[in-house]
Amino acid sequence: MMDKIKEKLEGYTAKPLGVTKHYAVLLPLIWENDEWQVLYQIRSYTISQPGEVAFPGGRVEAGEAFSQAAVRETIEELNLSADVIELVGEIDYFVYQDREIHCFIGHLMIENWRAITPNNEVERLFTIPLRQLLETAPTYYKLKADFRKDSDFPFERINQGENYRFGHQNRKIPFYEHVGENLWGMTAQFTHRFVEILQGK
Repeated sequence: MMDKIKEKLEGYTAKPLGVTKHYAVLLPLIWENDEWQVLYQIRSYTISQPGEVAFPGGRVEAGEAFSQAAVRETIEELNLSADVIELVGEIDYFVYQDREIHCFIGHLMIENWRAITPNNEVERLFTIPLRQLLETAPTYYKLKADFRKDSDFPFERINQGENYRFGHQNRKIPFYEHVGENLWGMTAQFTHRFVEILQGK
């Protein structure tokens, strides 16, 4: 039996439990006015999460690497050619419930981002100087999710029942204050982690 166990585990790649959906985004950097800028987009009001600040990105297709998905989605959403996108690296990724989202840093080698004509998934674009993000950390707000009493979860089968401390239900969600746009949630978290990495944290 041990031989069979070893055979099954040999070369096995560990992955997050429960994850069934895989996404990738690109945090785009642009050189403008003698400094680096981070390019953001406002999602169109005709798609999911309308009007939210986001990075270009989407679901990873079958047989596609996370990095390939990030570049492909950027090409599609911003109507850019592949040769103006330089992948710089990957930062920490995000796992929540059944979703896994990877974030890549990319240099958009373009002279004027205002000339970008995005597709219909994007309402508009804007930038924030990287300098400003390095100087101002986001504020993290606590969000507590309470259980519904009428759910079919068998609370009676666990110690403390409904009073059990399900820690994963309590989240801290970042919001950037005073940046001119409502930058929050996962996009803010990726932004903050990128900044922390640059700061050596």
